[in-house]
Amino acid sequence: MTEYRRLRVALLGAGAVGSQVAALLRKHGDELADRAGAALDLVGIAVRDLDAPRDTDLPRELLTTDPEPLIVGADIVIELMGGIEPARTHILAAINSGADVVTANKALLATHGPEIFEAADQVGASVYYEAAAAGAIPIIRPLRDSLAGDRVQRIMGIVNGTTNYILDRMDREGSEFSDVLADAQALGYAEADPTADVEGYDAAQKAAILASLAFHTAVPLDGVHREGITSVDKQMMDAARHAGYVIKLLAVCERLTGADGESISVRVYPALIPREHPLASVHGANNAVFVQAEAAGDLMFYGAGAGGVQTASAVLGDIVSAARRHIAGGVGVGESTRANLPVVPIGRVTTRYQITLEVDDEPGVLATVAGILSEGRVSIATVEQTVIRESNGEPGVARIVIGTHKAVEQDLSETVDRLAASGVVERVVSVLRVEGN
Repeated sequence: MTEYRRLRVALLGAGAVGSQVAALLRKHGDELADRAGAALDLVGIAVRDLDAPRDTDLPRELLTTDPEPLIVGADIVIELMGGIEPARTHILAAINSGADVVTANKALLATHGPEIFEAADQVGASVYYEAAAAGAIPIIRPLRDSLAGDRVQRIMGIVNGTTNYILDRMDREGSEFSDVLADAQALGYAEADPTADVEGYDAAQKAAILASLAFHTAVPLDGVHREGITSVDKQMMDAARHAGYVIKLLAVCERLTGADGESISVRVYPALIPREHPLASVHGANNAVFVQAEAAGDLMFYGAGAGGVQTASAVLGDIVSAARRHIAGGVGVGESTRANLPVVPIGRVTTRYQITLEVDDEPGVLATVAGILSEGRVSIATVEQTVIRESNGEPGVARIVIGTHKAVEQDLSETVDRLAASGVVERVVSVLRVEGN
């Protein structure tokens, strides 16, 4: 039997993911040692409550409420606590003690990533975070390593399983948002307070991480435009289906080229995707990331975006990578964020739109709407009108669904404001961007 160098591994957090990581480390220790070239000794697990119920049985002697002794002297520290503090403090302490860090903490990396990576660079440590975006899907390493010699032009990702589950059921079953959200909460896909998911905060954090890697630029979280899915209703779903689209919450990271050079746009919003696009076939709580690169072309990464054991798979892969680095020696590989491309506001983005209006059902209304769009430099591609209330002695109401050619977001936004104030428009029902074609 091969005698391996032994590495001390400290685990911070034993929730759904942490407990699975601990169980798999103990169950497959010999196999992981063969892959890593080092024995991985789990020396302790820091928890908030020693008696809390857990998904797996963990030896009581491994549990502690004091993480500091575990961090000191560890070769690899796995942070699965979540949140900003005390996770940030513990990670910085681990780095400063010479340990490599494995984390799945998207919120922390999206807000304090540059600080953490700089601390690691200073001491020659490495930070691994494959599980921080899209769960079990291997997307961090492809962006950081495999595509490092290419130029990524665009990323479109379904990176939140809860919202994809909700929108998928609304599309396929014709269900209402509130009903599907309640089911998602009952199944454990959504938290009791679903705000982080349905308002797009979770997806925005992941978008910031993916964009930073893809464009070699530190992307602050406040540079990500964010919209959620709470305004999406059955009528919008029906209109999308009729037009050959499906609505998905997308994280879009895009390289822009203009007269003043290159910049990037990072945004999260519900968007229309053509039903023939690969992302349209991502069902349930699954995630997918569609990458467009200059040389490699179109690439798609698909799989489980969440789940304890699934996310644990990505964490274990990082642990093996960290162990191999320790055995090989040398300094860790730092993050490449030297491009320093400016992150522009969404008003600079150019895309297509679907605008749904309720208007007075009278002669000349469509011409007025078309004139306002033309004045705003928004070109009409398609128009469909349906009477939703006959006049019968009272003013009738029609619904108009307008598909546009590509337009600048700022122009479109100002034009929609003018439509709302025009007197012929009863209500702006929705404005959805069209992505993927």
